[in-house]
Amino acid sequence: MILYNSLGQTKQEFVPHTPGKVNMYTCGPTVYHYAHIGNLRTYIMEDVLEKYLRFLGYDVNRVMNITDVGHLTSDADTGEDKMLAGAKREHKTVLEIAKFYTDAFFKDCEKLNIKRPDVVEPATNCIDDFINMISVLLDKGYAYIAGGNVYFDTSKLDNYYVFGNMNEEDLAVGVRDSVEEDVNKRNKADFVLWFTKSKFDSQELKWESPWGLGYPGWHIECSCISYKHNGEYLDIHCGGIDNAFPHHTNEIAQSEAFLGHPWCKYWFHVLHLNDARGKMSKSKGDFLTVSLLESKGYNPLVYRMFCLQSHYRKPLTFSYESLDNTAKAYDKLINRISALSKAGEPDLDKAKPLIDSFKEALDNDLNTSLGLTSVYDILKADVDDATKLYAINEIDKVLSLDLTSGKGATVKAETDDEFAAEVEKLIEERTKARAEKDWATADAIRDKLKDMNVVVVDTKDGIEWHVEK
Repeated sequence: MILYNSLGQTKQEFVPHTPGKVNMYTCGPTVYHYAHIGNLRTYIMEDVLEKYLRFLGYDVNRVMNITDVGHLTSDADTGEDKMLAGAKREHKTVLEIAKFYTDAFFKDCEKLNIKRPDVVEPATNCIDDFINMISVLLDKGYAYIAGGNVYFDTSKLDNYYVFGNMNEEDLAVGVRDSVEEDVNKRNKADFVLWFTKSKFDSQELKWESPWGLGYPGWHIECSCISYKHNGEYLDIHCGGIDNAFPHHTNEIAQSEAFLGHPWCKYWFHVLHLNDARGKMSKSKGDFLTVSLLESKGYNPLVYRMFCLQSHYRKPLTFSYESLDNTAKAYDKLINRISALSKAGEPDLDKAKPLIDSFKEALDNDLNTSLGLTSVYDILKADVDDATKLYAINEIDKVLSLDLTSGKGATVKAETDDEFAAEVEKLIEERTKARAEKDWATADAIRDKLKDMNVVVVDTKDGIEWHVEK
């Protein structure tokens, strides 16, 4: 399997640290609001990656954090804690906000067929782990205390900007975020490991530490949670491209300083979902959610298919026109698969090359667009229906579009000309069989129409039919 590795910016063969086993980490949500569909594009593509690794036979341990403290409104350690901002907005406690939006996030994931990670760990469960890692970094000389806070000293590293193509001046806090620079920092790129009561006195969640009453910085969370559940060596770390700097850059800095050796070999970044205004974000107000799409009549899996039609390393532009086109394609695909006969046993020898074509697509940097094309190729293949269904079922373990459930259509199947032609042909054959008193054939066709959810009605004006969903 070849993946593009953001660390080195090249396509590389994926070889985990331990043969047959993959330690995987994905940055989880900051649970101060609903996830917008731009966030969820990343989780969909990470889900495909995890499921494909399992499809290949790997034993995957996927870990994800829940950020319920420490993520400030600026990624550069400035501004108010996002959780506190959410609590103020809704006149609730931080813990109430965290529980509500954590539950909402996983409900959205369920609707999108995103598998829950093996380990889900809220940051507030791991305060002792954060304190331990920060203490080690202080002892090793990679961290310092200033103004009551604990900072990571990036000047101790040979190469802080590990993802390349980054200019230190462009990324400096004062330039990048137009905020007042933290005068406690020795270097502009230094970042906070622990905040004390000297800052953000309105902070609701605080813990005792060797450095005073306070709370962890955002970046330390993922390093500690990954180390806790995946050990010293992480095979693949995932996230949105906006996390590459500073969040993932800081994770690498503190993790490798703590461990004393290279930490994570492969970095998988998903590019932004854009709309007419540019990158989607919660700060713009009326952001798009799964619930909003549902209220407009869309099956959430249509959005999943919309994401799979594009490569994860390309920006994807959202519009309702594009989503409508995907909905029609999804309906048509579901209806064509529904028309396949469920009788008989698959020919596994003939199914193998059909599945191999799908694997070839995903082996090439998780090309889900070509992976979808392989489903259409199966439908056109010169094999029996049972073999087609078997191959599609296998592929759908990764795509997770409910392709063989017969429940996915969002538009009436009669609008699909190919489907309608197939139904008309079957009804004509059944009428002919009945006229010839070939009841076995007539009954077989009736059963096939039933499998297609087609209801046939004899009227005074002739035979009529409709699809019952």
